[in-house]
Amino acid sequence: MSEKNAPSVWQGFKAFLMRGNVIDLAVAVVIGAAFTKIVNSVVDGVINPLVGAFGTQSLDGYSSCLKGPCTGTGDSATGVRILWGSVLGATLTFLITAAVVYFLMVLPMSKYLARQEARRKAKESAEEVIEVSELEVLKEIRDALVAQRGSGHDRS
Repeated sequence: MSEKNAPSVWQGFKAFLMRGNVIDLAVAVVIGAAFTKIVNSVVDGVINPLVGAFGTQSLDGYSSCLKGPCTGTGDSATGVRILWGSVLGATLTFLITAAVVYFLMVLPMSKYLARQEARRKAKESAEEVIEVSELEVLKEIRDALVAQRGSGHDRS
């Protein structure tokens, strides 16, 4: 196999980078990182204080002892603990993120696209009506010309 026929690794990498979806992915990662900060601040500033009104302010403190005795925290903890508070906190963060993305990004964009599609269809149907009426006028002209020619042949 000659080297001139096969693309080089560098050319393949360059083609990969020049695809539009790679740039879109990079933008999505940057926006996602910034959006994570917003969601974390909502969880820390709003959700955790609301949970704190009913118990502890941090959900990470909620756990159950699977195999005792469960004493201490961190590296000095003994026993086997299930940290369900951390899972609950991560689940709430996910649900909040999904809700914000849906209600602030997906839903408005889908409504906008639906309006655009409705406008496009309305424009196409209006063009069809115009085309149909032009066609009808042309048929009437043709019929009139045929009738006129037919009446001219009868006189000869």
